[in-house]
Amino acid sequence: MTEPIRVLIVDDDFRVADLHRDIVDERPGFATLPPARSMGEARTAIRRDAPDLLLVDVYLPDGDGIDLVRSAGLDAIVLSAASDAPTVRRALRAGALSYIIKPFERRALVERLDRYARARNLLAEDRPLTQESLDRAFALLHVAGEPASVSRTATEQLILSTLGDAESTATEIAEEAGLSRATAQRHLAALAGRGEIEVRLRYGTTGRPEHLYVRPGG
Repeated sequence: MTEPIRVLIVDDDFRVADLHRDIVDERPGFATLPPARSMGEARTAIRRDAPDLLLVDVYLPDGDGIDLVRSAGLDAIVLSAASDAPTVRRALRAGALSYIIKPFERRALVERLDRYARARNLLAEDRPLTQESLDRAFALLHVAGEPASVSRTATEQLILSTLGDAESTATEIAEEAGLSRATAQRHLAALAGRGEIEVRLRYGTTGRPEHLYVRPGG
């Protein structure tokens, strides 16, 4: 029998932690450890229980949850009310697989958990991985399939925060957000397809028109 994915929830609000614990425990193949209320408790639990996945809040009474993600060396998803671009960027750079802004609907976390389990299975094979398997795993971890209001990816949230209310090109957004231009363009296309941003054309004196991205009404 396959061992369940052991999840440690790190959140100082016991009501929120219990809610997230209920969501995780309902998913087949997952099992939660007793939640940690602080950085200190989390580090003790990590040493003692060796969890597979962390669900971490940013604001903890004795430190920064993103620092825990960086130092733990474990798979982690950040769940936080912090929605500013610098915090999201820090989480991604620290190694967070995903970032969900509180409050969120139950299915937002369910989707992340299900995708994580599928990606983990792809990466757990003993034989050498193919590029196709790697691509599928990365796609599962970093591309959301739910409506944006529920399951917007961390990268999409970062792009929207970077965009603000001004018109910007894909290159400008990529540079500001610390992304490659190809990554920025891919997520901009997804956001535009869902109507979360608009694409406008700016015609110069020569060459092709330049694409500008802006929030609706901006």
